[in-house]
Amino acid sequence: MAELGCKQPTDEGFSETSFRLLVESVIDYAIFMLDPQGYILTWNQGAQRMKGYSAGDIIGKHFSTFYTEPDRLRDHPAEELRIARKEGRYEEEGWRVRKDGTRFWANVVITAVHDHTGRFIGFGKVTRDLTEKKLQEEQERELRREQTARAAAEAASLAKTQFLTTMSHELRTPLNAILGYIDLLSLGVQGPITAEQLVSLDRVRNSSRHLLSLINDVLNVARTGSGRIEYNIRPVPATEIMSAVAPLVEPQFTAHEIAFVVHDCDAAMRVTCDPDRTQQILLNLLTNAYKFTPLGGQVDLLCMAEPDQVHFLVKDTGRGIAQETLPTIFEPFVQIDRYLNRESQQGVGLGLSISRDLARAMQGELIVESAVGRGSTFTLSLPAARA
Repeated sequence: MAELGCKQPTDEGFSETSFRLLVESVIDYAIFMLDPQGYILTWNQGAQRMKGYSAGDIIGKHFSTFYTEPDRLRDHPAEELRIARKEGRYEEEGWRVRKDGTRFWANVVITAVHDHTGRFIGFGKVTRDLTEKKLQEEQERELRREQTARAAAEAASLAKTQFLTTMSHELRTPLNAILGYIDLLSLGVQGPITAEQLVSLDRVRNSSRHLLSLINDVLNVARTGSGRIEYNIRPVPATEIMSAVAPLVEPQFTAHEIAFVVHDCDAAMRVTCDPDRTQQILLNLLTNAYKFTPLGGQVDLLCMAEPDQVHFLVKDTGRGIAQETLPTIFEPFVQIDRYLNRESQQGVGLGLSISRDLARAMQGELIVESAVGRGSTFTLSLPAARA
């Protein structure tokens, strides 16, 4: 008596024909037979769905049709069959080609097939489409590479910032002491000095102040790069900023016979910003305009309003900037015509870079329009204060 729950096999059970029909109906796997030379003998629905060939298209063709050109050139399909024949089985993952020429990432298993007498009669081949899995793995690897690169860049930036900050502080300390002793000597605290000595002390003082200014620029770069600058953002009348900056630069323009025109600004115009940082940006722009405007030229400071922004403009009648150079002027350590202006040895090319970073930190922007021989216009745009 048969065991409960089991059915004894009969001649009317699951036949070879039924098995073949089952294989042919599978749609998620490409399952087909090859003759000993690799020519295709059978074709199932999964193979048609995956590779795009109907049975009529592909039966009788060599299976290398599905391989990329580089694989065919190095005779990789024949090598797969050789290994499968020798070892009984071959498996790999690699790119394959559909009828329409598109590629897909496939897991391929090739098995040597023998008849009931043990005679080798060909190969069985099963292919799975793993393109989605492959793309996901590549995206994950790319994400890990980006994360690693970002972490390395952040570490390098932090190291640079820490170095610049430390060095700037270390250099400023003795420089401030030098300036203090120069003032004491100039005042005659340690004894009388001659007029010639006063001239020399003034030169030392000016050089020291200039060096201190450069060090402060480097420190500002370190601070903006690390996000350590604190901002006091608040609504401020635009006229307040203009009136605070103008007196700081007027003596320079007057001494070098450059007309400096401060245009009236609507008293109701208010800007949302840190007033000290905004003044720092405008002072840098006006100082640059002074450097690059010839004697007898003109520099204008004006403001304009839009519904959402306030624009501060610094316009000069200087030499202007070549179009091919404009994209670089806000990069650190870039100086335009360094040796062609009367302040040629001043600065290290950090002013505009710092100014743009400060503007962006206040949700604003700093741009320039210029042409050689026609002067330049720098525009600082900041959010308008809401009424």
